[in-house]
This record gives sequence, structure tokens and C-alpha cells, in this order.
Amino acid sequence: MILSICKPVKPRPTIFYMEERELRGILSANIKRFRGLRGWSQVALAEKIGVSANFLADIETGKSWISSQTLVKLANIFGIKAAELFRTGAEPQGEVRDAVQGLVADLSAALNHSLETVTRKYLP
Repeated sequence: MILSICKPVKPRPTIFYMEERELRGILSANIKRFRGLRGWSQVALAEKIGVSANFLADIETGKSWISSQTLVKLANIFGIKAAELFRTGAEPQGEVRDAVQGLVADLSAALNHSLETVTRKYLP
């Protein structure tokens, strides 16, 4: 009788459900991306956060999971919030975003200068 008055439980929407391997994949991709933006090797980043390069490689391939302490160290080293490491398709945030924007501006200025130089030299 109690069952007849209870509302049926709706299944969780799939957009909010994620397998652990998917979460590891997102974390792995973001660690690699932020490390690459800094120009750091796995060895260099591993030294900065106090883990072995082999362990960092396992994290970046999704073979090993990360402790909360290591997660906080990574976020601090990258200059981002820890949650940013779990965002899908995340644009760089904080210091990383500023560094990328500065790099793009520098490259743009250098390219414009080079084009002006070539134009003056080779075109009347």
C-alpha cells in the first residue's frame, strides 16, 4: 500500500552522470594542457609537486588517481582553482589565461613588425 502512494524515482539525467574513467580522462587532459602551456616537462612538473615522474605519467594517462593534496598542489602551481582541472573544454583561467593572451599579443606584434619590414624592403 505504501508503494502505491510513492512517486516513482526518476533516473538521473545522463548529463550529470559520469564514469570515473571519464573524470580521469578530463583531469589527465587538463593536466597535460596546463603543463604544456607552461612549457614544462613531466619531470619538471613532478618535481614541483613532489611526486615521481612515473606517477605523474600514470596520472596523465589515467592509470592512477590523484590525492586531494596533489590536486591542490597542481592547482596552485598552475595558478588556477582546483575545479578548473575537472572542466571539460575549459578555457585557460587566471594566470594561465593571462600568459596565453600575452603570448598571443607578443606574437601578433612580432608578426606585424615582420610583415611591415618585408613590405618596405620588397614592395615599392
